[in-house]
Amino acid sequence: MTLNIETPALLFSATSLILLAYTNRFLTIAQIVRGLKKAYDQEKGIHILIQIKNLNLRLTLIRNMQLFGVLSLFLSVFAMLLLFFSQQIFGVFLFGASLLSLLISLALSFWEISISVTALRVHLSDMIEEKKK
Repeated sequence: MTLNIETPALLFSATSLILLAYTNRFLTIAQIVRGLKKAYDQEKGIHILIQIKNLNLRLTLIRNMQLFGVLSLFLSVFAMLLLFFSQQIFGVFLFGASLLSLLISLALSFWEISISVTALRVHLSDMIEEKKK
């Protein structure tokens, strides 16, 4: 199998946009956690602790999403370097590892999104129950 040096470069724009989206999600959740921490300091409610625990898991997932996204980009650049020096077999394997890393990042993203959707549904469930009454 022959791999051109341009093929790994195709991941650059996609990976950069994904990392930007991950960073935005991280910053948004970090801001929510700070607000909940202030609310907990005033109120000491268990529901706030549960929300913070959920958001902590999501922050961990986003950190891992970013880690695998950056690893994907790193491996892609390294694969290009190997292809540049005519190391075709190693370049192909590193590009495959780069794709696998990107796949893991996307799977973690799906997990984080599903947690987010579940949390929002729980948050809105009291409104739905109130409307049924």
